[in-house]
Amino acid sequence: MTDKAFWEGKYHKNETGWDRGGFSPALSAWLEELKPCRILVPGCGRGHEVIELARRDFDVTAVDIATPAIEHLQAELDKEGLTATLIHGDLFDLDLNPFDAIYEQTCLCALQPAQWPDYEQWLHATLKPGGRLLALFMQTGAEGGPPFHCDASDMKNLFDISRWNWSESEETNVPHPSGRFELAHILIRR
Repeated sequence: MTDKAFWEGKYHKNETGWDRGGFSPALSAWLEELKPCRILVPGCGRGHEVIELARRDFDVTAVDIATPAIEHLQAELDKEGLTATLIHGDLFDLDLNPFDAIYEQTCLCALQPAQWPDYEQWLHATLKPGGRLLALFMQTGAEGGPPFHCDASDMKNLFDISRWNWSESEETNVPHPSGRFELAHILIRR
């Protein structure tokens, strides 16, 4: 369902504007509360968050369709003597044992909006009941993509309260080096 050639082309042309060059400040805040657990990072890219989670003794699994992303991440893990399970492939082809948490940053906004309902289904099936979805919803304010604008009301409809508990805390705006920002939310799988 995803376009491997498209994403690999982005890496080869160094068109990786989604890469902030380090892990997200939202992850720093969430790590104050989140204890080491089994966590998934779909669409991990170069894996800055994967590396930080591995440093903090999380059992991390990371997925990306782009070969350059996985190769870069493996090299960085090796350089630091860290381990994580890396899966090179299309996440829609994967049937994984459910995780305690999922860190969703750039995968949703990279998918065509027509794929979002399938992705929500996949996330729900891949997260244990009571598990946390640490979500950053990209705000582009523009038509088209990727990245696609993840409007807050659209996200509330996509991650419906019949299947997800939305955190009571206020949403946080997380600035992105691209000049855009993300809305940070923690959702609990029902």
